[in-house]
Amino acid sequence: MMNKTIKRIALVLILVVICLPIAAKETYLYAKKDTSSLYLDIHRATAGTLSDFQGVPKPTIIHLFGGGFKSGTRDAAHLLKYYQMLNDNGYNVVAIDYRLGMKNYKMGNGLVGIAKSVTAFYASQQMGVEDLYSAILFLASHPELGIDVHNLVLSGNSAGAIISLASAYVVANGEAEGLPEHFQFKGVLGFAGGIISLRGAPKFETLPCPILFFHGINDNVVAYNHLGAFGRGIWGSNYLAAQLKKKGGNYSIYRFKDRAHDVASYMTYLWAEEKTFLESNVMHQTPCIIDALVDNPALPVRKEWSTITPQEMYNGGGVTQ
Repeated sequence: MMNKTIKRIALVLILVVICLPIAAKETYLYAKKDTSSLYLDIHRATAGTLSDFQGVPKPTIIHLFGGGFKSGTRDAAHLLKYYQMLNDNGYNVVAIDYRLGMKNYKMGNGLVGIAKSVTAFYASQQMGVEDLYSAILFLASHPELGIDVHNLVLSGNSAGAIISLASAYVVANGEAEGLPEHFQFKGVLGFAGGIISLRGAPKFETLPCPILFFHGINDNVVAYNHLGAFGRGIWGSNYLAAQLKKKGGNYSIYRFKDRAHDVASYMTYLWAEEKTFLESNVMHQTPCIIDALVDNPALPVRKEWSTITPQEMYNGGGVTQ
């Protein structure tokens, strides 16, 4: 009787292991800042996949999670699916922590409340940029990990997209400090992002790395174009793409009709567009400029993102990324 019971337990354990997704990762402490211990996970490309595209090595994707600078984790379930998709297509992924500058923040009412919060949002963005740069320096100082820091593409959704775009902006404008000599990102994948500024609209002094924008036209959380006044606020994908168009930049933008902040969660749904951008615009440096209005009813709708206000997000609205 005991042997039969043991065999049944063993069979159940085998079935559980078989059914679990394969998501092997390596975890490293990359920095300690304030009271935060910041970790990164390396998710290696799936064995047997191609590590190059037509002779050009595939970049490592560094992903920054979303959550309004107040919540979110680098290993959320929906992000693990995204990493697995990238791994299965031959890409290494590095998922990083960053400090949550808006955690426990309470926002005042109306436009005055939003205006006063811009300073806190900007500080949160800059902390994220600093933490990202620290993660890159950690990877650079540990070559045994096999991550080429001169072949990195940033990916981010919502707050993570803001950090990604701001990081590329700082590098392009020659304002980055402490990074490896002659450092440049290879590209950015921005899912519902923008750049927060306290000094007026962002202006690219030199052309940044190739950037792929995805944004819902009706986004009430991260402005599609611009939200703010008196040179303080956030400038979204529509504004940034227009700036790159004027300067002859290497970019593409997908504008989603009848979508709000839903687009921040579309990473696994838009692989065809991501793949084209990575292979053409990034790896082969071919400026395949796409400016598309997307009307696709098959894409999921998160109704809560269509109506939520910033005050509700930071005063107990309960909506998370």
